[in-house]
Amino acid sequence: MDRAAAGAMQAGEVNFTASRIVIAGKPVVADKSGALHLPAERAVIVSDLHLEKGSALAERGSFLPPYDTRTTLGRLARTIERLDPDIVVCLGDSLHDRHAAERLAPEDLDAIRTLQEGRDWLWITGNHDPEIPEELGGAVAAELLLGGLMLRHEPRPGPQLREIAGHLHPAARIARHGLGVRRPCFVGNGQRLVMPAFGAYTGGLNVLDEAFAPLLGQDGLSVWMIGHEGIYPIAARQLRGD
Repeated sequence: MDRAAAGAMQAGEVNFTASRIVIAGKPVVADKSGALHLPAERAVIVSDLHLEKGSALAERGSFLPPYDTRTTLGRLARTIERLDPDIVVCLGDSLHDRHAAERLAPEDLDAIRTLQEGRDWLWITGNHDPEIPEELGGAVAAELLLGGLMLRHEPRPGPQLREIAGHLHPAARIARHGLGVRRPCFVGNGQRLVMPAFGAYTGGLNVLDEAFAPLLGQDGLSVWMIGHEGIYPIAARQLRGD
């Protein structure tokens, strides 16, 4: 556990491996992996996998270890094994670009198909992946109503009720006693929730950025920061800009 998060715990916040969230009366569970668990529907939701981002960067001359897809799928496999869902929803930008599927290694494609066995799998389309190739299996949709919650990639403008979205890659930054930490997070206002990016090479946008204000407003902001060991509820007054 990082020291800043430990300091936050000493101030009265609790470290959970999962944290219960209520969205317009609907209980869901934020998992330490960055996935959202809907126990009543036996569903797991992940957002912004950005598979094959590393290979896309390599084509542009930015060379990073080409293991982001393998790392992301491994994390997803462990999450699915632990939560054992009947339904998996990938909430858009699962592929980093339109040609990412062509760059998938055969063993990574096999891993995706293995994860799909025995469960319903839905790809929600995103701005990076408006089309999902058939060889990836599963079903494809622009959005999905599940358990009374509307699941889509990009948050709709203005106030929305019972919406789960991704796209913005929210991150929270806190500082205490001269120590700082910046981590991916879930962020909501009791009516809607924006999920963190699940992919290994995905960055994050600070939840205090002006992009969040029209979606979540200034009052009642709730943040659940993903630490190395669990989920940390963070009070809005503790948040810091970049």
